[in-house]
Amino acid sequence: KSANPQWREQFDFHYFSDRKDMLDIEVWRKDNKKHEELLGTCQVDITALPTKQTNCLELPLEKHPGSLLMLIALAPCTGVSISDLCVCPLGDPSERQQISQRYRIKNSFQDIKDVGFLQVKVLKAVDLLAADFAGKSDPFCVLELGNDSLQTHTVYKNLNPEWNKVFTFPIKDIHDVLEVTVFDEDGDKPPDFLGKVAIPLLSV
Repeated sequence: KSANPQWREQFDFHYFSDRKDMLDIEVWRKDNKKHEELLGTCQVDITALPTKQTNCLELPLEKHPGSLLMLIALAPCTGVSISDLCVCPLGDPSERQQISQRYRIKNSFQDIKDVGFLQVKVLKAVDLLAADFAGKSDPFCVLELGNDSLQTHTVYKNLNPEWNKVFTFPIKDIHDVLEVTVFDEDGDKPPDFLGKVAIPLLSV
């Protein structure tokens, strides 16, 4: 019930410098649980923003009245990576030893925010649901931890995809839950849900 809403929420996205992605933003309104209406869209060219500072942007909504006020900060990505299985970041014994030293009990209060990090190897999926008329799917896998999200590439026309990727996340809250969701890529349409598993960090 507001034409001037204030959300004041922060989201972290992992942006890798070799990509030329635009940040797409959509504003929606809800009448009830069933009906939604698009109030406007806007885009931010990430590559045009200066780094290591907070950028205050007032973005007019395209083809609709109103504007969106955002703070966007670009900072170097620390502790986040996507790699192939053959170059697993924790595969090096010397690196594992450095990590063991970094998180020893006596170092617990060196940096309170540095809780640790999580490494996940996404190998494959088996016997997925067929989402296409041809009896196949185009699956990709999304990993979410808190507000952090990383995803695999899409394996086309396959119900038993192999991704063989290694994902590394910094842990901000030990009570977070790792959510792993498999989707079917569907062109310009929203992806179809193929399944999900949730893993509390405290169970690892």
